[in-house]
Amino acid sequence: MIIDCGMCELEQTDACADCFVTAVLDGHGAIQLTSVEERAMRHLSDAGMVSPLRLVVNDDTAAVAG
Repeated sequence: MIIDCGMCELEQTDACADCFVTAVLDGHGAIQLTSVEERAMRHLSDAGMVSPLRLVVNDDTAAVAG
């Protein structure tokens, strides 16, 4: 999974500030997760230990939303 904050419709909003990727990157940018990392992110988020992925990508972009 490739997550690019520059393609997210929520970039620079309150939702962005509470996104898993923003917390991990300590800012904005792009990140590539393996399937194992993606699964771990979801488990941590489901357990309330980290913020969820809040990526919202326009259908016209090449980013993959989780």
